[in-house]
Amino acid sequence: MPEAVEPIALWGSALVELLGISIIVGVALYTLIHGAKTILKRHTTETVYRQIRQRLGRGILLGLEFLVAADIIRTVAIELTFSSVGVLAIVVLIRTFLSFTLDVELTGRWPWQNKS
Repeated sequence: MPEAVEPIALWGSALVELLGISIIVGVALYTLIHGAKTILKRHTTETVYRQIRQRLGRGILLGLEFLVAADIIRTVAIELTFSSVGVLAIVVLIRTFLSFTLDVELTGRWPWQNKS
């Protein structure tokens, strides 16, 4: 790879990673503030709890997608070795498992089940 492309890939990877982190933190803050406002309006805490879990879970899932993209950019564009690809595969596997379990937790059903 040309040396001029590597810094661009590093910056791109860092920006995508920062975006993923910002999404998770931003959604978490928004969810907590919105949940507190909803509780102050005397809504039931069970409803608010469910809403907070749904919003926070969706934010985490979206942020994880961006973090996986940053890892892929970094590995493919910067340090393409067998060991870095192996580490990427493990990281993607763990994050995919997290996304899968979060999705099941949020929807209450397996992804291949109908929305009945």
